[in-house]
Amino acid sequence: MIIDDEKSMCEFLSIMLKREGYRVQYATDPQEGIRLAQKDIFDLAIIDIRMPGMDGLSVLKEIRKISPETATIMITAYASTRTAVQAIKEGAYDYLTKPFKNNDEIRLIIKNALEKKKLQEENIILKRELSTKSRIGNIIGKSSQMKEIFSFIQKIANNRSTVLITGESGTGKELVARAIHFQSNQKDEPFVTVNCGGMPEGLLESELFGHVKGAFTGAIANKKGLFEAAHKGTLFLDEIASTPISLQVKLLRVLQDQEVRRVGANDGITVDVRILAATNKDLAEAVQEGTFREDLYYRLNVIPLNLPPLRERIGDIPILSSHFLKFYADKNGFLKMDTTPSSDIIRILSNYHWPGNVRELENVIERAVALGNGECLKPEDLPDNILYPVYPAYQSSTLDLNKGVDLEKAVTEMETRLIAQALKKAQGNKSKAAELLNLSFRSFRYRLQKYGHLLER
Repeated sequence: MIIDDEKSMCEFLSIMLKREGYRVQYATDPQEGIRLAQKDIFDLAIIDIRMPGMDGLSVLKEIRKISPETATIMITAYASTRTAVQAIKEGAYDYLTKPFKNNDEIRLIIKNALEKKKLQEENIILKRELSTKSRIGNIIGKSSQMKEIFSFIQKIANNRSTVLITGESGTGKELVARAIHFQSNQKDEPFVTVNCGGMPEGLLESELFGHVKGAFTGAIANKKGLFEAAHKGTLFLDEIASTPISLQVKLLRVLQDQEVRRVGANDGITVDVRILAATNKDLAEAVQEGTFREDLYYRLNVIPLNLPPLRERIGDIPILSSHFLKFYADKNGFLKMDTTPSSDIIRILSNYHWPGNVRELENVIERAVALGNGECLKPEDLPDNILYPVYPAYQSSTLDLNKGVDLEKAVTEMETRLIAQALKKAQGNKSKAAELLNLSFRSFRYRLQKYGHLLER
């Protein structure tokens, strides 16, 4: 935005900047410039110092109140050190004297101002990410399933189509989204994440699309949404299934038109954003239930990518365990700790069903390191539910002879479950557990060896 009472100056700067690819609006009246700032969000405002009715420094203060993130450059034909210092104190990026020496000077100052603004925005995004729980920044796995995932990521990274990442909670959907972004040609552009299930509808709409000052109570300044923050880069919509139906309509419009409209604004803003979405729910089922729009589902599910649960890629447990063990040993200052899990540890971890997937494995290793001796990981450092896993009972509703029953599987699961519960109740004492099941110790030990699901200690 350009605010200068000289129309010829506004037109000159407007023509020059449009040729450089910028979108430009101008006002020859200070109050009109302020009204423009209230209706739209500008990356940069160029403001004349001396204007009738209201001086440029006052305009600068008002624009800073309305939109603190807008960078500003002051221009004047009446240069003075005092005015320049005052402008910088009020938040101006730079100060130019008319007539300009050459157009290259203006272009360079504008370019630098916008680059500084972009760095500030990226810093805000980075701080926001770092404020969340620390995560391992790599996807790890050597199983055939993960090798296929790695290959698929490489294949789709530079495809700008929308990707829908599905999988159980804790399988690493956000890590995969990050990998897709950082393997792409847009890796130097922003990667912005939003949890669609983590905030109320009104707040989520404002976060996604931004808002203008006065759009609702508490909207004291214009604010860019995450779609704009992710311009030229990637926006990751986590827990997309939790998006309210009313907001799904607006989200669909953005995906179709690549245009966002801030809350309270009349005009739309064009954005160039790649969308990656994730959910641990069955969206096709949600469509049937009426909780998710069918048209939005098809718009998101252009490239589907399903992540297997950890129990289906047990072969990755050794490498994942070693990775987490080293990470948390370093974090806790256990520099001499043996970070190669023993065969007993791997056997125990491999016998567990991991409903929380990789995230649960990470938490288990972190807890074990924190409570261990700092030298090596021992079975007793693991929680009881890992040492003595309780498997779901074979539900009577599933025992339908008309459909056929796997008797051996049913008996095995039931025996395993009861043995696990007895061991837990006996606090690991096998003799007491055998008594609870009315078994001899020899018979009880035979069953432990037969099933191999429980730790013998």
